[in-house]
Amino acid sequence: MSTDTEPIALPVTAVTCLEDRAHVERTAVLDLEAGVQRLRLGPVSALAVDRSLHAEPADGRSATVLDARIVRTWTPRGPLPSPDDDSALRRRVHLLEEEQLTLGRARDRLHTRLDLLGRLAADLLREIGESAGSGTVDGPRWTGELDRVDAERDTYGEQLRSAESRSAELAAELDETRRALWLAGTEPAELVGHVELTVEAATAGPVGLRVSHLLPCALWRPAYRAVLDGGSLTLETDAMVWQRTGEDWSDVRLTFSTARSALATDPPHLDEDRLTLRDRSAAERRTVDVEVREEEIGDLGPAPVLGLPGVDDDGETRVFRSPAPVSVPGDGRAHRVPLSSFTTAAADEYACAPELSPLVTRVARFDNRSGHALLAGPVDLVRGSGFIGRGTLPFTAPGAPAELAFGSSDDCRVVRHTEESRTSAGMDRRTVVTRTVRLHLSRFSAPGEHGARVVVLRERVPVSEVSAVEVRLRTEACSPVPDAVDGEGIVRWDVPLPPGGRRTVTLVYEMSAGSKVTGI
Repeated sequence: MSTDTEPIALPVTAVTCLEDRAHVERTAVLDLEAGVQRLRLGPVSALAVDRSLHAEPADGRSATVLDARIVRTWTPRGPLPSPDDDSALRRRVHLLEEEQLTLGRARDRLHTRLDLLGRLAADLLREIGESAGSGTVDGPRWTGELDRVDAERDTYGEQLRSAESRSAELAAELDETRRALWLAGTEPAELVGHVELTVEAATAGPVGLRVSHLLPCALWRPAYRAVLDGGSLTLETDAMVWQRTGEDWSDVRLTFSTARSALATDPPHLDEDRLTLRDRSAAERRTVDVEVREEEIGDLGPAPVLGLPGVDDDGETRVFRSPAPVSVPGDGRAHRVPLSSFTTAAADEYACAPELSPLVTRVARFDNRSGHALLAGPVDLVRGSGFIGRGTLPFTAPGAPAELAFGSSDDCRVVRHTEESRTSAGMDRRTVVTRTVRLHLSRFSAPGEHGARVVVLRERVPVSEVSAVEVRLRTEACSPVPDAVDGEGIVRWDVPLPPGGRRTVTLVYEMSAGSKVTGI
């Protein structure tokens, strides 16, 4: 078996980005000899997952892959060639070392002097004791000598403390400079991987090879850019790609998939759920207990988010392909890859739900004409004045309607007031709850502005799920009469507002229940 130790280039030609990893495909043309031979291909990223490595000939007939494995080599740090002149860091180290040596000698001299002064003070105190014992007293001389010794000890002690402080500063600065010199004068350590391939060829000649494997440290998320221009909307679909795999992807075919290969494929375990029947008690037969339940049925637009959401594919694997080869450097930064773009007619309206917010929001409703599903992701909103903010787009199937909120209209405001009354009437003492909602809508316009603006107001009325509770919209008391009421209890008015105009909208509805009903 022949062995070729020279590495053969194995560039990345195609990448499939998954939610938290990437599937990389590499191709190369091998000039094989007849027989069994071992080849070394690469370099490849050291992060490659060994168990996912798969190698096969492009045609599958002229050669057979007997074995494929990834081997990694560690290149330790090594010094760079020394230049002719020392660098500034090296000169700085030399100066600090000289200053440290000089300071060390000065410290030694100070320690010696302080030691001599200490012995001198001890001898002086012994002499004072002996003279006083023999009856000889020389107070002025003893006082002067003791004061001189103490003054010199204080002076040299202060100099020693300053020298030790400067020595500690020099040691810290010298360590930092040496570390900077070491980092600047050495190459970084590098872990490099290669693919060792054992191939058997029937005949000599060129053979195409395809190698694929998984890589961590790579992910993607969908992102959008919506441009509203009059009655049309342009939606651009992009993919934000991050990768820090240790190698650059240059001119590769990029595919984006929502497949989650790391999740388990076993079906969920079924737990036993017992349903039992029992007779109602006398108290339960006499009363009907009801409660008000909030249920979300829709909103006026996407809520702002701080970061990119996860990939939401509605439970079905979606695949997107870049229309042209792209390059993604392995710097760990976000790179935007265009996927598709379409322009469609958009129904533009000024909508307001006063129960949720007093702001009037400009909402664009359109159909998904991209030809593929729109995954949940952030949207950069652009209007005639430029970039106005960021929203989110929920999952939207092909051809399905979608809506985007393009900010609030600052010249319109809605004030909401509610009133509620409760009465009991009739032989069965039915409880009737009447609720009145008044919406005061105003528009503040600039001088010279013309044309009325239609504001769509939406309020809601409760929807009863039991026959014991009845909900009735009193249209005769509403002013004006609602334009539409859907099955979910959403009441809508299309209110035209001229420049500087004011309107008041009144909604009245009542809920009635018998004496057996509690909780209303």
